[in-house]
Amino acid sequence: MRALHTDSAPAAIGPYSQAVEAGGFLFSAGQIGLVPGTGEFAGAGVESQAVQVFLNLAAILEAAKLGFGDVVKTTVYLATMDDFPVVNAIYEKHFSRPFPARSTVAAAALPKGALVEIDVVARVP
Repeated sequence: MRALHTDSAPAAIGPYSQAVEAGGFLFSAGQIGLVPGTGEFAGAGVESQAVQVFLNLAAILEAAKLGFGDVVKTTVYLATMDDFPVVNAIYEKHFSRPFPARSTVAAAALPKGALVEIDVVARVP
């Protein structure tokens, strides 16, 4: 198992790695809409937070020399399912066919009061 870290994504806010490579796959930690270096949300709304989530995920994938085309599974956590259409539209801009498998769940609460959190599993060629 190899832990991955990049300064281009927010630092872990607990005892975990931004991502771990193991068994031919990269497993990311859940990313919320924090701006790297500031620890502040990219904005108060779900759209700005979701855009930042994808910037953070892209930075982690890039640090592993991967991209969104290598992602095989995602999990999306929403503070409210009412935000699904907005997040889904942003999500769709980052993936193409064949789309990764996905689970989407409403969570009672997300870290730091985030509105959206996403983690990915990517294949390592």
